[in-house]
Amino acid sequence: MEDVHLKFAMKILLSCFLLSSLTVAQSPVTLTVRTMGMNSVIPEDFSGLSFETLSLRYNNAGVKGYFFDSSNAELLTLFGNLGIKHLRIGGSSVDSNKYGYVPAQEDIDALFRFAKAANIHVSYSLRLMNGDPVKDASAAEYIWKNYRRYIDCFAIGNEPNIYRRKDLEITGYASYLAKWREFAAALVDSIPDVKLAGPDNDNGGATWGTNFARDEKTAGIISSIYFHYYAGGSSKIKNPQDIIDEVLSPTWPKSNYPARYAISGGVANALGYSYRLTESNSYYTPAPGIWGGNNCFATALFVLDYMYWWAEHGCAGVNFHTTQWKYNGTIHPDAAGGYGIYPMGYGIAAFSLGGHGKADSIAVSNPNNLNTTAYAANNANGLYVTIINKEFGPGARNANVCIVTDAVFDSATVVYLKSPNGVADTIGATLGGVAITNFENWKGVWSPIDSIDSYSRSYMLIVPASSAAIVRLENVATSVLETPQVSHKSILAQN
Repeated sequence: MEDVHLKFAMKILLSCFLLSSLTVAQSPVTLTVRTMGMNSVIPEDFSGLSFETLSLRYNNAGVKGYFFDSSNAELLTLFGNLGIKHLRIGGSSVDSNKYGYVPAQEDIDALFRFAKAANIHVSYSLRLMNGDPVKDASAAEYIWKNYRRYIDCFAIGNEPNIYRRKDLEITGYASYLAKWREFAAALVDSIPDVKLAGPDNDNGGATWGTNFARDEKTAGIISSIYFHYYAGGSSKIKNPQDIIDEVLSPTWPKSNYPARYAISGGVANALGYSYRLTESNSYYTPAPGIWGGNNCFATALFVLDYMYWWAEHGCAGVNFHTTQWKYNGTIHPDAAGGYGIYPMGYGIAAFSLGGHGKADSIAVSNPNNLNTTAYAANNANGLYVTIINKEFGPGARNANVCIVTDAVFDSATVVYLKSPNGVADTIGATLGGVAITNFENWKGVWSPIDSIDSYSRSYMLIVPASSAAIVRLENVATSVLETPQVSHKSILAQN
């Protein structure tokens, strides 16, 4: 029986190789997908955005009225088109002495009117630095009583490891933990079944999060550990091209992400916690950011790759931070007085098309070492394969991809994520041939792709340089896709 399967596999690979040699001979890539899947599952609310607490303030940052409210139809449309199911409210302004802003009940009501209309979960941050546990408990009790359905977790404080003498009671991790426990006790007294997360620490302070996870393991009140991660760190880069070079570097998913996981999510998972990247982005940059770097199409490919990598590694969700209105955010005011998205929003939207379900394993042949990654997931709607071609600049190569499956499908369609002039574009991106707008639901087109033949179960497509493709295979003739299922990433390295 093994010989039969081996001969069958060899026939498929040979067919793919012969077809690829007729088109882009220098860049064949073969993906062999096993649809039985892996164990990790991406939660429905994996895709998220993060905003400062100040964004709840009436007329904040040039917004007329409330930014988060059910009356903001454009924002609701964008959340739907991007597939956003989670909103983290926090950031440095939750603890800021400069602004002294604590949301009032009317601010909170507006936020949760929006949450209800968008059908999203909210992680809500409460003040810790120079804060008052009684006031925190009162606010949390009001939210829990009126909007419990939409609450994911409460977080107490933000980045406590960088308070740096701003709170005289917190001089290090031990004093932070003592103060956090005081505030947590006040919340538990008011809400016995409250869900708490912690400690929402900064980009370089993963040890605070992992120490917290160990120290609160037996408390029974922590449902998730929160981390921040700006993959490029605190950037001093001023050249947009340098940002493009780094966000598309194969080093990030091969080395940087694993190193970060080892000191953050990996520890949380080993202790039995879920974990979430509540504040993520390519770089932390001074306002407003670097035009043409932080907001170019390269960030769309980075975002798509980043979300899949962390989903594969047991992350409960990723929230991309949007400080009103930095270039490294997702949503921005448009010229018409409404709101649009930067290209990174297209990466989030592309993930929402295929990044749900159970992970499938992929055997990869990439003999010419293209700067390309691939993922597969299956759910009740079918099998999804995402290919991200991060080749760019002079000599960038197309990926001539052959997908081989172990199940039979009746149809094969594809959606492309691309931009007309490549990774440096700040406008013009499309998903499925159309732009993502703030006034109507996404109307992208799934285009048919060819299969070699029904016996080989193989599918061919070309993924151009500086683009991505989401392939959807539907109508399975076997029962392997009956269980709703999530995503798995494989680096397309030399086989």
